[in-house]
Amino acid sequence: QVQLVESGGGLVQPGGSLRLSCAVSGSIGWFNFMAWYRQGPGKERELVATITSGGSTTYVDSVKGRFTISRDNAKNAVYLQMNSLKPEDTAVYYCNAFPPLNTFWGQGTQVTVSS
Repeated sequence: QVQLVESGGGLVQPGGSLRLSCAVSGSIGWFNFMAWYRQGPGKERELVATITSGGSTTYVDSVKGRFTISRDNAKNAVYLQMNSLKPEDTAVYYCNAFPPLNTFWGQGTQVTVSS
């Protein structure tokens, strides 16, 4: 059974940076699309970024130019580099396939952007 474990979250000031990691227990090579999602307080979960096995990426408008998604198929890992963080980026961040698979949802990693 594939399991995904997110890490790298924390408390950061506005304008700061964080790098999130997603370790996959199985092979992500089976999944052309991997993605990062987030759920802010009182909000629905939303798609943040996707990446194909070939490295093509898409981003939600609110993070374009600030976030970068990447993947390492050999290490079965997906990353999210987040720069110029804003308070509205505060959320629990999850990785999953795209479209998401219910059995892949992990605990997520909390990102809090606050001064």
